[in-house]
Amino acid sequence: MRSRFARRVGFGFAVFFLLLFATSSLAVALVSGVFGVHRHHGLVPLAAVLGLVLLAGFVMLWRSVRQLAEPVGEVLQAADRVAAGDYSIRVDARGVPEMRRLARAFNTMTERLGTNERRRRQFLAEIAHELRTPLSVIQGNLEGMLDGLYPPDREHLETVLEEAKVLARLLEDLRTLSTAEAGALALHLEPLRPEDLVSDVVGAFGATAESAGVALRDRVAPGLPALSVDRVRIGEVLGNLVSNAVRATPRGGSVTISVAPARDGRAVEFAVADDGPGIPPELRSRVFDRFVKSPGSGGSGLGLAIAKTLVEAHGGEISASSAEGAGTTVRVVLPAEAADRAGHAKRLGTMSRPPE
Repeated sequence: MRSRFARRVGFGFAVFFLLLFATSSLAVALVSGVFGVHRHHGLVPLAAVLGLVLLAGFVMLWRSVRQLAEPVGEVLQAADRVAAGDYSIRVDARGVPEMRRLARAFNTMTERLGTNERRRRQFLAEIAHELRTPLSVIQGNLEGMLDGLYPPDREHLETVLEEAKVLARLLEDLRTLSTAEAGALALHLEPLRPEDLVSDVVGAFGATAESAGVALRDRVAPGLPALSVDRVRIGEVLGNLVSNAVRATPRGGSVTISVAPARDGRAVEFAVADDGPGIPPELRSRVFDRFVKSPGSGGSGLGLAIAKTLVEAHGGEISASSAEGAGTTVRVVLPAEAADRAGHAKRLGTMSRPPE
């Protein structure tokens, strides 16, 4: 687009100066004839015609420059307002095709800047809200012990310690999420069997499920292709899904982890299903947003947002389906082909695990 625009402007100026040069040469020849140096009576009408052509060319050039200058001036004024923090400004798409394209690109950029700014402010407000609760508990208990209202015994100190742990987990979740969204998350890829990932999760959460009175089951299909994933990060994803499922399932219910081939054997699907009450209808479209959580679910509301970011960093997909009173199923699909993973790894700064 820039090259076409530059050629158009350059061609206009070239024609203008060529006409100017031709007219000047004829004018010199005419003046020389008038003063007796030599006479060429045919030059007089030709000079007049070229003069008119030059005048017409000048008018056309002036109009073209005006058509360029006015849209450019509007974009410059709008850019000043955007620099001052006004993201509501838009410019009219008019003028030559290149200027209309510039105006549309500017409006798209401004709209995205405004959206990002609104998300940033909302994110900061949500962080402040989530940090306020553990900090209030810590501050209240410490002040109560200093004022002599509470004894500095094990019970009150354990409360302070537990809230400090909640605060530390929240900050770690925020760090992971911001690093992943910035494309700076390093994934240490290694070849793994899907059944090994499931075995790790069942072993880690078996005791928790048993104490909650929930049966934790796994169903692994035979002949699964191997994956090349970050064991820790995908373990975090599956662990978060199982933890949420166990917490949502009433005593006597069950949580099932299923693994099966997908996409004609080019991917593997992990499905975590529970017997809980399901996701409220008003939250189903936002379950993977930050700080979204069901009433009484606990946690920071960042788990599924982090899971989505980590799965997408591996080139995979995550989705949730739920019916009120019929439980929830969260599915994670991870590609088994190295080519698919390599493209995502390159964009997200993924590193291979060094040989041990």
